[in-house]
Amino acid sequence: MENTAHNQSLAGEKLSFDKFREEVLKDYRLACESRETSLLGRKEVLTGKAKFGIFGDGKEVAQIAASKFFQPGDFLSGYYRDQTIAFATGQATVEEFFSQLYADPDTANDPHSGGRQMNSHFATPIVDAQGEWLDLVNRKNIAAGLAPTAGQMPRALGMALASKLFRNSDVLHHLDHLSNNGNEICFCTIGDASTSEGHFWEALNAAGVLQVPLAVFVWDDGYGISVPRRMQTIKGSISEAMRGMQRKDNTNGFDIYKVKAWDYAGMCEVFESAIKRMRETHVPALFHVEEVTQPQGHSTSGSHERYKSPERLAWEREWDGNKKMREWILENTLASEEELEDIETAAKEMVRESKQRAWEKFIVPVKQLVYKCIELLDALTGQGVDTTGEIAAARNVLSANREPLRKDVIQALHKAIQAAGHSPLIREVKDLYQQLRKEGYATYGSYLYDESPKSPMKISTTPLEFAADSPSMNGYEILNHYFDELFASNPRVLAFGEDVGKIGDVNQGFAGLQNKYGENRIFDTSIRELTIIGQAIGLSYRGLRPIAEIQYIDYMLYGLQQLSDNASTLYWRTKGRQSCPIIVRTRGHRLEGIWHSGSPMGMMLHSLRGMHICVPRNMVQAAGMYNTLLSGNDPAVVVECLNGYRLKEKLPGNIVDYKVALGVPEVIREGTDITIVSYGSVLRIIAEAAAILEKADISCEIVDVQTLLPFDVNHLILDSLKKTNRIVFVDEDVPGGAAGYMYNKVLEEQGGYRWLDVSPRTITGQAHRPSYGSDGDYFSKPNVEQIVDVIQEMMSE
Repeated sequence: MENTAHNQSLAGEKLSFDKFREEVLKDYRLACESRETSLLGRKEVLTGKAKFGIFGDGKEVAQIAASKFFQPGDFLSGYYRDQTIAFATGQATVEEFFSQLYADPDTANDPHSGGRQMNSHFATPIVDAQGEWLDLVNRKNIAAGLAPTAGQMPRALGMALASKLFRNSDVLHHLDHLSNNGNEICFCTIGDASTSEGHFWEALNAAGVLQVPLAVFVWDDGYGISVPRRMQTIKGSISEAMRGMQRKDNTNGFDIYKVKAWDYAGMCEVFESAIKRMRETHVPALFHVEEVTQPQGHSTSGSHERYKSPERLAWEREWDGNKKMREWILENTLASEEELEDIETAAKEMVRESKQRAWEKFIVPVKQLVYKCIELLDALTGQGVDTTGEIAAARNVLSANREPLRKDVIQALHKAIQAAGHSPLIREVKDLYQQLRKEGYATYGSYLYDESPKSPMKISTTPLEFAADSPSMNGYEILNHYFDELFASNPRVLAFGEDVGKIGDVNQGFAGLQNKYGENRIFDTSIRELTIIGQAIGLSYRGLRPIAEIQYIDYMLYGLQQLSDNASTLYWRTKGRQSCPIIVRTRGHRLEGIWHSGSPMGMMLHSLRGMHICVPRNMVQAAGMYNTLLSGNDPAVVVECLNGYRLKEKLPGNIVDYKVALGVPEVIREGTDITIVSYGSVLRIIAEAAAILEKADISCEIVDVQTLLPFDVNHLILDSLKKTNRIVFVDEDVPGGAAGYMYNKVLEEQGGYRWLDVSPRTITGQAHRPSYGSDGDYFSKPNVEQIVDVIQEMMSE
């Protein structure tokens, strides 16, 4: 009996050892495959097949160790060095890596971005074709990779915060396809040099205060391109620099760990216990992964031999993670030399085959276009159209191109069209040229805004309903009633920002609502606009609907990078795979002083294409815009009027159902002599001017654009211009800002210039910032007298 038990124990130990050995060798094979992918990827760039390459070589072992504890439901917020994590978690293949390297626009080949992002920018789907959130709990999630250094940090904060909210907010517990009781961790990767960015420190400070499950992995290879660590980081060590943030008993903060990038077993041991603890406690952690190497240097744009000493290069070769893992396997008799050589050979072959398949899938469709183009050009030459020899020359250049692109085909067709002049035989060439141009612009320009049924442009609008006894109240009270009804009816909605929680925002829109709905739904933040925006982006990834408040529009600059590089581009750069339907609530236009009365609309218009920009003239209209946006999946900014919170408005009976159509202006005063186009606070100034002008027998039609993005999709302003034949654009931005944008839209894009009887005008704020005081405001922004004078001048022409 004892002998039987002993034999069973031995068998169990052997089984356990065999499974361990199998797992180790599988990991080594993956490390070899990822390394070979980097090596061949660099060659493809240097031979001209790919445009640029940046790779994750040197990080393979560390990323494999971290990936072992990345579970379904978790999120990765990373950057362009994460190829091994993508491979290890099964969320990308080597073939897809090469398709992305070649910029293959076919999403069947590069499903992550459809050729829109450079290599190693992976993105797993989070929404389906109908715009509905997928079951995120049972899949491993990768947020679309970001290249701006440290740009991945702010959104990671929000992804981790979502787990805390899912765990602690009763109204979210039914959303079990989005979270399993908040057990999910956000893994965030960053290079050591990028920890010098303010994004890093702001995000870590907030995560330490909030105590959210954020696992930050810092890959420390000693350099930021050519700049050594001693010039990047105080104390020469990010973990030492962060010691003041280290969590101790009865305090908040981070758990901090230091590991070596070549120590496979050591990293697995540390990561396993640390990640397990984080799932239970939500205490954030920083993993300082030291002694990372870069076998090929920073990227294909240069050589690290230019700035690394021979001694450093020799050290990197000796302490390469793959090399050390190989030595460890042999030392522990987990495999023989021959077995490892077989694994390495198989890995090279697998990567080579994957690369070749990706290249064939990319190049074959292009070559088919080349063949078709050459046939057409040969036919023209045969028909005697090519009198100058230019068509044959274009044909020969295209035919000799071994690695042609679609633009090469289009350029050859264009040369033929120019050379053929008015020949009727050129029709088929012109048709192909137009077809390829149309397809090309659609291929790279689609999905800027949501194209699913969840597009806010497809939302059915509803009119206002007022009862006979509808009360009149201050604008801020209108919003307070609205947000109360909204939070009662939509559990996914959150609101946060500076002073939003306890006091209900500085203008009282949320007054009393934190007490009613709890600190997990309406809450304060520290003064950190960048990560307020990033926090919103991360929360929206997780399926929540954040309203992030930036107290004044002047402070949008702090958060603009995240809005421009991340939120506004996300749907486009993932070709519809990922959405972040955030709403940024802010206020502006007119108050007092340089930083409380700005109207930098041009700044936002030109940096936030891909977002909607709503400019309501009052708080009822603002509520209608919030409702429309919350019904869709696009990100947006809503700019409330700073000086409108204490103006009286009637409270509609359907305020939580009322929806304003985006991109549809409203004529708020009809007239016949001149069209005045504007929005927001200045509309009240314009109304005063119109009343004065009416006494002079000048009839003004005032058009409120309501939204700047989108802008007048049905050309209502053009209809007004056809009636009045005069137009002026009024705006509180600097000259050439939003007024210039509106001018371009109406007069050029809509063809409004055809209907002008006099020269059009713009009336704007001055080129300087708004000056303090009432006189300063008067001489900094459009005023009644200025508007009256300009319009009278136009009427006299």
